[in-house]
Amino acid sequence: MPFRRLQTLFLLLVALLLTLPVLAVLASWLPWGADNTQAAQILREMSRTVLPDYAWTSLRLCLMVAVGVAVVGTATAAAVTLFEFPGRKAFEWLLLLPLAMPAYVVAYAYTDFLQFSGPLQTGLRAAFGLEGRVFPEVRSVGGAAWVFTFSLYPYVYLLARTALGERAAHLMEAARLLGAPLSRRIRRVALPLARPAVAAGVALALMETLADFGVSSYFGIQTFTTGIYKAWLSMDNRIAAAQLATLLLAVVMLLLRLEHHAQRRMRFAGGRGARAGSAEAQPAALHGARRWLAWGLCALPVLMGFVLPVLFMLRPLAADWSVLPWDRFVQWAGNSIRLGALSAVLAVALAVALAFALRRTPDLVTRGVVHLVSLGYAVPGAVIVVGLLLPVGWLQAAAPNSNAGALVTATVVGIVWAYLVRFCAVALQSMQSGYARIPASFDDSARMLGTGGFGLLARVHWPLLRRSTAAAALLVFVDVMKELPATMVLRPFNTDTLAVVAYQLARDERLGEAALPSLALVLVGLLPVMLLSRTLRSPAR
Repeated sequence: MPFRRLQTLFLLLVALLLTLPVLAVLASWLPWGADNTQAAQILREMSRTVLPDYAWTSLRLCLMVAVGVAVVGTATAAAVTLFEFPGRKAFEWLLLLPLAMPAYVVAYAYTDFLQFSGPLQTGLRAAFGLEGRVFPEVRSVGGAAWVFTFSLYPYVYLLARTALGERAAHLMEAARLLGAPLSRRIRRVALPLARPAVAAGVALALMETLADFGVSSYFGIQTFTTGIYKAWLSMDNRIAAAQLATLLLAVVMLLLRLEHHAQRRMRFAGGRGARAGSAEAQPAALHGARRWLAWGLCALPVLMGFVLPVLFMLRPLAADWSVLPWDRFVQWAGNSIRLGALSAVLAVALAVALAFALRRTPDLVTRGVVHLVSLGYAVPGAVIVVGLLLPVGWLQAAAPNSNAGALVTATVVGIVWAYLVRFCAVALQSMQSGYARIPASFDDSARMLGTGGFGLLARVHWPLLRRSTAAAALLVFVDVMKELPATMVLRPFNTDTLAVVAYQLARDERLGEAALPSLALVLVGLLPVMLLSRTLRSPAR
């Protein structure tokens, strides 16, 4: 059928478009002559010098972040799910607020306040007659682990809260009636139920940690991501950068597999009958010091991950409001909004087309393309940058008079392409969730009435998918606004965005000026957090 062939051609084109960066990175290991020989020499030299440091630093950082997000996320999820204490309902959504804070913005805020010349250490030295450094250097692996822990713990919190909310309160009540003390109920009932969710959340947090560029670069930490940019920009060897990117991609894919495995275990643990008793079971009321301990346990992550960073950024704004670059801020915000809106529209259009194709003809090709697109969010921005620019270099070497390189690097084509590779998966997930709520009988009824093909999408599916489409567009828009590594490298000339300007001002130690674009990013990031909070509070149907 012509429509079927057209659909297959479209799916293959989308798959090629969104997987080309990854394929180009993998192709860097193929023999390409002198370039590959030079890259092999650089990699051998790096393996003797900086590569072990990249691996060791990344491993240390990941271990500290894994422990931090697991402890904070699990403890807060257990507190708001299993126990009743003052402010519990408010903390259910307050604990989501750090999701609105990009990790690199948190890093700027803490550095401005805690560094040697910051107001805290300066005030303590003046008040107590101290000399030298009062606190450890915030720009360190430990400081980065602190930033990532309080920025990324909501991944664990959300998944663990869902897992515990399904039946943990009911089973905890049964264990109490059997005489088990509180500590044993938590250790033997709640934690085993939450373990798959915690593993999935930790894997997601570690993927974000490994993909980060802003915090690692600003703190001067030698991770794989900063090593990729050094191999590209400092050593001027794209093949070596691509091969380093391959190593990072392999680790991220391993974490993604761990996350998928943990998600399957969550579905098994919370399967049939999991919700049967949860509606009758109520959180256990805490009394005395225990309830205030639970309150403090939930207040600390909100304070460290959202309230204090916002206050730290507001301080320089309140000190001298007049010096802020308001005219340039409007230009930066306009660039961010234009790129975000364009990317959101294209990502949602692709997601609707893919979800509709999967709904209409779920054959092997369609399912394979959807699966490939769904993996895009796990690909770090640094890998996408290398994967896009590497073919450009090959094309320019083969055809020096070609304008393809300028099309990718001097226009919005390259940066929007990178956004689609990375964030189309976000829109696709939202559209698939929307389609899951549309009964298949609607399609059968429409076909019996003579409506099929694109008419089925326009007249039946689209009116029912408007909310999912709006949510998908919002999520992609916010993710594009906060994206740093791909934007910094691929943006056209004179197209600075809020994320890029915040990083550049902070790197130049102009942290007071960096506060304005950073706070703007936080305000934008609050939109999906409010949407998520509203969704979680909505009663299940």
